Amino acid sequence: ATVATIVASLNGWKWAYLEKGILASINRSMQAILILAILGCLIASWMAAGTIPTMMYYGIKIISPSVFLVTACILCSVVSLATGSSWSTAGSMGVALIGVGTALGFPNVMTAGAVVSGAYFGDKMSPLSDTTNLAPAMAGSQLFDHIKHMIYTTGTSLIIALVAYTVMGFMHSSSNAVDMSVVTEITDFIAGSTNISLWALIPPLFVILMVAFKFPAIPGLIGGVFIAVPFMFLNRPHIENALANMGASKPSLEENIFAILNNGISMGNVPEGASPIINELAGLLSSGGSQGFMWTISIIIAAMCFGGIMDVTGMMGTMTAILLKMAKGTGGLVLATELSCIIVNATCCDQYLSLVLPGRMFKEAFEDRRLAPKNLSRCLEDSGTITSNFFPWNTCGATMRQFLGVNSGYIPFAILNWVNPIVSIIFGFAGITMTKMTEEEYEKILEEREREKAEALKALEA
Repeated sequence: ATVATIVASLNGWKWAYLEKGILASINRSMQAILILAILGCLIASWMAAGTIPTMMYYGIKIISPSVFLVTACILCSVVSLATGSSWSTAGSMGVALIGVGTALGFPNVMTAGAVVSGAYFGDKMSPLSDTTNLAPAMAGSQLFDHIKHMIYTTGTSLIIALVAYTVMGFMHSSSNAVDMSVVTEITDFIAGSTNISLWALIPPLFVILMVAFKFPAIPGLIGGVFIAVPFMFLNRPHIENALANMGASKPSLEENIFAILNNGISMGNVPEGASPIINELAGLLSSGGSQGFMWTISIIIAAMCFGGIMDVTGMMGTMTAILLKMAKGTGGLVLATELSCIIVNATCCDQYLSLVLPGRMFKEAFEDRRLAPKNLSRCLEDSGTITSNFFPWNTCGATMRQFLGVNSGYIPFAILNWVNPIVSIIFGFAGITMTKMTEEEYEKILEEREREKAEALKALEA
């Protein structure tokens, strides 16, 4: 953002105008920022209520050697849907599954591919995910419209991946006797750290109903936070033990409910001499609360500063003009958008910028073709979110390799991640589910453009 400001200043742009572009860009992402702050509270409340641990516990219980890979993918999908984070899923549940896969005779890169596929599917489809909120904010679509529109491309990709993992699982399952002590160790640790109860699954069912009934995202998620609070009292002994281990001066549940929502809680009490898998798994039984999302929010604000300057000075338009030359028809536009997301992932080394920059660059092009904003937000996620881990120098790529202890050899086995962009491009060229705007929606966008131009000219004159 600083470099963009210097370049703009050397080309005659005044700071007052650049500042207005920055503030306008941040304002466009404000809904996503508010949702992220709420999501930190929601994850903390679900962790304390035993919701997320219960989902993990019952997921692990169904593992068997012949369907290990497909189970690992589904399990990581469920956990990532619940937490909204591919990083936390891969860094804890993924590490645990690497250990289980080793015990079952599966190569680490193969297990890692299934973990990454599941983690990114859940990340993409979860209303709790930062990228799932950022993409529609950039495209101008609604969160739940965006999620439902992704079902067509991402759902198709998941089915392809699950079929492939089923075949691979049967082909590579060990014929020797399997030591299931690793699985038992993991489930015993989870059960000993929190209350495992089917009642704890009510909060996510509530959020699913909110999605189904098209309830607005912010009040729906706030409801998901507070509906979990009564279930915390079923988990009181474990919570108060966790608060004591965290050094709380008054470790009673009643006095710490809002502290848990704000600062999070660590439910995983690791015993002395625990195995490395248990030490890593304890990380998934922890949450940072609302404050834990402030790092992500700060990155988004910085990215918005960069994107705002690139937008109002026309630098982004110059890049768009080059990429749009290949956009012949709707399919070409989808292809250009997804290629630009991959290029930004490779060159800017950050997943957020792969959504922000192409989102701003191609927004008007999608509107000019009268394509609904949810088409653009889907393209951003189908390529920007999903391919970020392919590059070892990207933040996501470095993190996945470090968490799972593998090299880039896992990429061929991360089937969902490379199939999803291909499916999305095919849908674009075939026109499948490429929803058009109504005349009223298009007229409203034209009016909004004229208003923004008038404000920009007024600011430039000032």
